[in-house]
Formats: sequence, C-alpha cells, structure tokens
Amino acid sequence: MFLQRRTPQLPTPEEALKGRPTPEFTVPTHHTVLGNPLVGPYPEGLEVADFALGCFWGAERKFWQTEGVWTTLAGYQGGYTENPAYEEVCSGLTGHTEAVRVVFDPKTVSYTELLKLFWESHDPTQGFRQGNDVGTQYRSAVYTHSPAQEAAVAASLEAYQKVLTAAGHGTITTEILPAQGRTFWPAEGYHQQYLDKNPAGYCGIGGTGVSCPVGITPAAE
Repeated sequence: MFLQRRTPQLPTPEEALKGRPTPEFTVPTHHTVLGNPLVGPYPEGLEVADFALGCFWGAERKFWQTEGVWTTLAGYQGGYTENPAYEEVCSGLTGHTEAVRVVFDPKTVSYTELLKLFWESHDPTQGFRQGNDVGTQYRSAVYTHSPAQEAAVAASLEAYQKVLTAAGHGTITTEILPAQGRTFWPAEGYHQQYLDKNPAGYCGIGGTGVSCPVGITPAAE
C-alpha cells in the first residue's frame, strides 16, 4: 500500500522525503485521559523524556497509566523529513521512528523508573521491527534531554543487557541519541491517545518477560 521497503533500511538525508515547512494537520489541545495540554511549553518543574518502543498507540498508554506522568504525546522522531505525515513515516522514507513524548513530575516518578517501564514494555533486541510490526519506524530508541538522562540510559542499558543475555536474548539495538537536533513532530490527532478512543484497538506492545534491574532511586543520605 505504502512504499515500504522489503528490507528495512534507514534512508540517508539525501534519500529522505523533503517534507513541508508547516504541518498538514492540527494537534488536539488536551490529553483525553489526563486532561493536560499535549504541546508545550509545560509547567515549571516538569521534565521531558522521549521514547520509541514500537507502535506508539500501545506505547503511549503504558506511560499515561504511570503515576507522575503529566501528559503524553504520540509523534515522529529521529529522522529527516519536516512535518511528516503518518503515511510518509510508514513508507520508511522519512527516517523517523514512532515515538512518545512523556512529560513527567520527577518528584513523583523518576526518569530511571520510566526507563524501567520502557525496557520491560518491548523487546529492544529486534532492530527494525517490534513483533509483527516491521520497518524502521518501529525501531527502539531513546532521545535524551540532558547529560543526566544520557548517563541514566547508559547505565540501565548495561544492566538490562546482562539480564537479557542471561535469559537467552540477543543484543540490545536501541538507538540512543540526544534529542537536540532531532525534532519531535507530533502525530495526527487520531493517533493521540488512540487506545483511549478505541479501547479494543490494535496494541503491538509486548515485552520479553525479563525484569529490568533498575528503577529504584537511591535514598538521599
């Protein structure tokens, strides 16, 4: 239906679709579950995390169900095309992956705890796929917003790889890059909180069953 490549492969900047200077659609103003604004600027004291773990419908629900998460937003990240549309991302010619922006209160839920949820909610060893969903747009990724986030991701990846290897799983293929310079493009309105609007809708999220040994914030001394 779309121009999906038989063997998933990321395009080069020269190969990627050019996109457009303005979006072709509007994004809803508020979250249908949490009631808070979808797009920033966000209240002072909140932090932003960007995760990709397969189809963003099920991924977004995992995070909005987490205490301390203020809002979530489905979108596209990590590619080259400006203001991409869903069909373009599905073609594999934008370089984006389906991502979820998580805005959270660090006084209630830590970034490390969100990483634990991230790792356990999908199989990060599958490369350009997640279960039956195949394509570069389903790759696992974390786009960090600070040196502290970068350090936390590196530590959690190392810890999770050890338990995955012990359980017979392969090498983690998760893309870990700074969010700076990798614009998060909000997805179309019908993708936002899709599984709230369509409770029986498709959810391709499924983990390895291996618990991640991170997520507990050390007590202050």
